[in-house]
Amino acid sequence: MMPTSKTLLVFLLISSLSLSFTEALVSDAPSAYEMLERFSFPKGILPEGVRSYTLNQDGNFEVFLSGDCEFKVDGGYLLKYQKKITGKVESGSLTNLRGVNVKVVFMWFGINGVVRSGGDLNFYVGPLSASFPLSNFEECPKCHCGFDCTAAAALVSDS
Repeated sequence: MMPTSKTLLVFLLISSLSLSFTEALVSDAPSAYEMLERFSFPKGILPEGVRSYTLNQDGNFEVFLSGDCEFKVDGGYLLKYQKKITGKVESGSLTNLRGVNVKVVFMWFGINGVVRSGGDLNFYVGPLSASFPLSNFEECPKCHCGFDCTAAAALVSDS
């Protein structure tokens, strides 16, 4: 039995309405950066390029970047974010963190936790920690050039 043109028109109308409604729901969802701020973290602890994320009610999360992301920060440290970052978030703390590494001298170490303490962020690598002011994380770093992309672009153009 062939659908009538009216049936087909109603089907197309319902399909387009449900698609529009689904797109509106997706676009109204807070970004990963906005979710960080809801948990008292600055958006700049994630690099630019978050494609998507999931956040479960128990606080477990997954963040997906467009690809691996590596850049230098003040102090000579090299940071590397893998394409998939996982962990657990609560107000003021990130625990069980996987997918974020720091190179110290010649060795890579996983950053396994971040705790907000007043105006500072404490980053934990095993039993060791380093503290940095929140103001260091107001902007999101860019992959390959970090927070100082104008200097990196100048170096490339001078070569």
